[in-house]
Amino acid sequence: MFFDRAMLAMGNILFVLGLTLIIGLQKTLIFFARRQKLKGTAAFAGGNILILLRWPLIGFLIELYGIFVLFGDFLGTIAGFARNVPIIGPYLGAALDAIGARRRNAELPV
Repeated sequence: MFFDRAMLAMGNILFVLGLTLIIGLQKTLIFFARRQKLKGTAAFAGGNILILLRWPLIGFLIELYGIFVLFGDFLGTIAGFARNVPIIGPYLGAALDAIGARRRNAELPV
């Protein structure tokens, strides 16, 4: 059930719909069509197609790469939030510093 084709496809569709509801249709289309994000968009769409063609593990890995390319700019923001979590925040911050997840620029991609 971990790599269930229907659940992965439904999760991907709901992810894109949720993003559209949060930032709007026009900004979602602009975000996915930006020149520096086209590789991530292609990987995300290709992974989704592979999931629908009954290759869930390979499709999931390709989608994961696409997600990191598309939303890699947000990792610094997520790391900053994780540092403020009570009790485990300092440990998460140290781990994130060790792997190099720092905010690269102050401007958000959307």
